[in-house]
Amino acid sequence: MDRRRPTPLACLALLTLAFVALALIRPLDHDESQYVAAAVLTAHGHLPYRDFAYLQTPLQPFLFAPFAWVFGGLVWPGLRIVNALLGVVAVAGVYRAAREGGARQTVALLACALFACCDILLFSIGTARNDALPVALLASALPLVIRAANGHGTILGAVLAGLLLASAAATKISYALPALAYGLYALYDRRHRPLWLVAGALPAIVFVIAMMLRAPDGFFFGVVDFPSRAPDEYYRSIGKAWKLSWWAKLLDLLKFLALGPALLCLALASRFRWRAKGGRAIDWMMWAGLVAALLPWPTWRQYLLPLLPPLFVRLAIGWQAVWPGRQARMALVVFACAGLAPSIEAAIRAMPGVPMVAAMRQGSAIRAAMDAASVIGPVATLSPQFLPATGRLPDTRFATGPFYFRSHRLLNANQEQANGVIAQGTIGIHFRDPPAAILTGGEGAWTSGDAALDGALADWARRNGWREVPVPGGPFRLYLRPR
Repeated sequence: MDRRRPTPLACLALLTLAFVALALIRPLDHDESQYVAAAVLTAHGHLPYRDFAYLQTPLQPFLFAPFAWVFGGLVWPGLRIVNALLGVVAVAGVYRAAREGGARQTVALLACALFACCDILLFSIGTARNDALPVALLASALPLVIRAANGHGTILGAVLAGLLLASAAATKISYALPALAYGLYALYDRRHRPLWLVAGALPAIVFVIAMMLRAPDGFFFGVVDFPSRAPDEYYRSIGKAWKLSWWAKLLDLLKFLALGPALLCLALASRFRWRAKGGRAIDWMMWAGLVAALLPWPTWRQYLLPLLPPLFVRLAIGWQAVWPGRQARMALVVFACAGLAPSIEAAIRAMPGVPMVAAMRQGSAIRAAMDAASVIGPVATLSPQFLPATGRLPDTRFATGPFYFRSHRLLNANQEQANGVIAQGTIGIHFRDPPAAILTGGEGAWTSGDAALDGALADWARRNGWREVPVPGGPFRLYLRPR
């Protein structure tokens, strides 16, 4: 054996270190607010949809609640590390599926390296969002899909594939399309054991139905209504209706795929033909992932993540028959560098002071201010991801961070009260039952947010006589109830 050739285990260890380091140095993002809040609130016995609004399908808060309990005040960076490790699981799933499909070790490792150079993946597993868990579940199902396509599947493998794919959809609804596509293909190719697939999917399906029955209005609002209506309202309200056009969607699609080798790999993989008809299940899942990315308006990079695992599995297997030419290999290197560029920029920007370290210091300062002011009880803030470090829970009406607060006419006041949410125009109505304190300063350009939203919360507090307490060393302000 050539000792100079990297082993899969060594590559896995290196990838783990790189992904965890990236997760800890990546800039802060207000998208993380609702996912940190959901995990923390669920860990304290609150249920999504019934006790607080959650704008996704419900599985992740329950799976991440134990981590929230273990990490305590460090839950925000802790969940970033968990997502980074789930990213490693996703890459390992692609490698195992490629090997099951007959790809040589070197070819499978190359496909995984290209997958790991996509900015779509690197952003998604570097923040405390809900992207890493479903892609890890999807990728972990692919070796079972390939094994069944080769005629070596088992009943247990079919049950496990159904459970993994249904769980991915129960974490993020866009993953329902690749799961459904595979289920439909299994009806055509019975080697995939469709009835056992359904049996495996039943626990996740029953869980989602149970959560829906506990709070049907909250479930419908969080999973269907808000995602379908809120983006349109928001982008029109800020004068960016062009983001909702088809030409903007096409530009975004090409841009995000080109930040990494995914765009070129999609063109290369589409030229390959499967030697066995069963392998086409991967194609069905791949194109379903692309459709899932195109359905929301506008398209963001993380929406393209369901496309990538089946794409790079297909690429590795196809390269066994048709190795890319010299020009294609050079182009792959260029695109891979483009995919790494945003993460390298993030690392360079983090050199003067790591953003997550600064966030934890801010959390300590906020905790000291709250302790000095004897704040007891839930805190209203558009940045609930900062609260675990203070030992306080977020007011459940702000569990979605800034994302419902910035809306205008999605719900009336009675519907907001029923769904446990507050918009910037209805603070006065709902704050007749006020929180223990109000915290502002975490929603701004430094967290990819809008400081005007925090300003609306602060203006209401000042107008109604709440006492302002500056938090040393940062932009945060604490507002206390009038005496």
